[in-house]
Amino acid sequence: MSTKGELQLNTICYHCGDPVEDSAYILEDHRFCCLGCQTVYQILNDNNMASYYKYNTHPGKSQKAQKEDLSYLDEPNIIAKLVDYQDNEQAIITFYVPAIHCSSCIWLLEHLYKLNPGVKTSQVDFMKKQASITFKKDEISLRELVDLLHKIGYDPKITLQDVVKEGKKINQSGLIAKITVAGFCFGNSMMISFPEYFGMGEFERQYSNFFNYMNLAFGLPVLLYSASDYFKSAWLSLKQKRLNLDVPLALGIFVLFFRSAFEIISQTGPGFMDTLCSLVFFILIGKYVQQRTYYHISFERDYRSYFPVAVTVLDEGTAKPTQIADLQVGDRILVRNNEIIPADAILLNGNASVDFSFVTGESKPVEKVLGEVVYAGGRQMGEAIELEVVKAVSQSYLTKLWNNDSLKQYEKKFETFVGFISKYFTIGLLMIAIAACVFWIVGGNADKAWGAFTAVLIIACPCALALSSPFTLSAALSIFDKNKLYIKNTAAIEQMAAIETVVFDKTGTISSPTASSMYFEGTLNPMERNLLASLCRNSNHPLSREIIKWLGDVQMLNIEEYEEVVGRGQSGKYQDYSIQIGSASYVNTAKVDLEGSVVYVKINDTLKGYFTLEQSWRNGLSEVINELKAEHYDLHLISGDNERRADALRMIFPSNAKLLFNQTPAAKLEKITEWQQRGKKVCMLGDGLNDAGALRKADLGIAVSDDINNFSPGCDAILDGEAFHKLPKFFDFSKDAVKVIKMSFIISLLYNVIGISFAVQGTMSPLFAAILMPISTVTIISFTSLMTRGYAKRRKLI
Repeated sequence: MSTKGELQLNTICYHCGDPVEDSAYILEDHRFCCLGCQTVYQILNDNNMASYYKYNTHPGKSQKAQKEDLSYLDEPNIIAKLVDYQDNEQAIITFYVPAIHCSSCIWLLEHLYKLNPGVKTSQVDFMKKQASITFKKDEISLRELVDLLHKIGYDPKITLQDVVKEGKKINQSGLIAKITVAGFCFGNSMMISFPEYFGMGEFERQYSNFFNYMNLAFGLPVLLYSASDYFKSAWLSLKQKRLNLDVPLALGIFVLFFRSAFEIISQTGPGFMDTLCSLVFFILIGKYVQQRTYYHISFERDYRSYFPVAVTVLDEGTAKPTQIADLQVGDRILVRNNEIIPADAILLNGNASVDFSFVTGESKPVEKVLGEVVYAGGRQMGEAIELEVVKAVSQSYLTKLWNNDSLKQYEKKFETFVGFISKYFTIGLLMIAIAACVFWIVGGNADKAWGAFTAVLIIACPCALALSSPFTLSAALSIFDKNKLYIKNTAAIEQMAAIETVVFDKTGTISSPTASSMYFEGTLNPMERNLLASLCRNSNHPLSREIIKWLGDVQMLNIEEYEEVVGRGQSGKYQDYSIQIGSASYVNTAKVDLEGSVVYVKINDTLKGYFTLEQSWRNGLSEVINELKAEHYDLHLISGDNERRADALRMIFPSNAKLLFNQTPAAKLEKITEWQQRGKKVCMLGDGLNDAGALRKADLGIAVSDDINNFSPGCDAILDGEAFHKLPKFFDFSKDAVKVIKMSFIISLLYNVIGISFAVQGTMSPLFAAILMPISTVTIISFTSLMTRGYAKRRKLI
């Protein structure tokens, strides 16, 4: 009798882990879900690279997807723009490979040379999901290299944006250098200051002035180099007649250095140079943590990351790959099944069934007739079609839509908690310092007045407050990351906590592109079910696999004269039975006007019915809406799709929710603006180009994607579709993070009260400052880290 473990192994693909259907592929006692997965295993096994499967269980990616046309990679002008470097012998190229997800992937990609000696070296950046490959041009071409990656299941994603090679890169080398200088000076300054703190003997005392001057030397680069950004920021803030947190920070750093330099030069004291170095070092660490973001995910993408590099141009009966930038008006192009239409064009040949959901939000494919204009951005869902370009790519409808005012970047005016506090903190700090100075001057003690004034500015320097926000929000960022919500920066978390209104798009946002429901209208007897399943198992098309699942337990028959027309349908014969399945035109029957994909079934020239495949709601949609409703969020829906499923949505959304359909991108943006003008803080969740303007205009824009590395419009956060059901927890946790910041601010105030109580007396010693400031810093960092993780556990996010 088979054990449960053995049963599971027999029903799961050895390569990718997908469920194995009855028509499984078997090789060396291993079962595979498709021929592609079996082929990858065979390639690796034949090259003595089966260790790939030892590092992780089911490490590969399913090979059921259709292969892309790679002929454009033979064009020298395209190759020159894609590669990082090339000479007469070798070339270096960096591929973006979305399938990289585990140690097995890294191992395999870094051993490509075993599969083809033309590959010299390959290095993988796991975080960026990039593979940098050096190859010998005379032994393996770029096309052959990409084809090799395809065969082993690691298709690189090559888009028009790779040719343009634009993108914002975060460069923190300058900040790291400043941290390095501050850290070096801090360590040495503390070491030199120890004798002063713990009492110096006669031998050390004769060198005390020398040590003090060394401390002054360490303080100079910290002031002039490491802390320079704070002085620049404070100056710009004052020029704009506003106060940010850098103003009291810069003031505290300057006074700390000035008083220390005065004491050292006048030989009246040791100064506070070690405290200065530690302060700058820790706040720079906080700045680094705050700026450190998910650089491996692009939040500012444009339509070029959706477009392919090249398109097939037909010229006098020959097909030639041409890069999109060289596409001219009048060119005749060939667009195959599942390819993107790159420019506005007229349909010349073939049956066009175009999915425009990326541009309009409408989920139903649009049928086009000969002579009709087909707009750029649509994806052909049927057979190969021929079109004539009528507008250049730069003048197409898609490009104009992207450059429309509704898609422009809007400056989001949001005041963070620290920004709000800093205005009053600076004023309050100066008032206390001046009051302490005046008190001692009136009392006739000018020396204590100077000491009290500088001591207040030093000890009350808001270093703990400056650290509380970055460390709290950075810890929260890592929690969100683990739960597949990728947030652009720490400020977006505070924006999320302030949200009052949540607006959803429909297609691809609350409906899942990867989950669908299959329905059949008609009747099928047992024999007809067997015939249908036997025909469909010959095809790798997603609809065929869905139909096989729907049919359930059937007997497989030997189909003869099988034929498949890509994107249209398939046919075959069994004994006296003739079976056809596909589009209305393929089976020659009248078309029905229904939502989603429709597949017609004809047996012996008799229409038996039709299958419809509709996108299902995302897992947990009703629970998400109910939880957000219970938290008193205003909930609405704005969709570019029609009202086909409005009744079902009205049952899910609250009665006071606005459900708006057939909305243009401009109309979506106007509606977001209208809610904002009513004083609401609005979060928009969308997925396509038609949502881009609303995502950018909203106080928080979240792009929902089932593949976070594919195109998603500019946004503040990217939510993996798998984590959609956690949305209410994410909103709650963002509020928890802000609570932690406020609590840490109270702790920071307590330290300041203790410090100021000594500082106003004008008797603060360097030892007191050296002890209090690091303790307050360590307390704040520890408190924020522990509390953030505590709240995450409470929300069951870790």
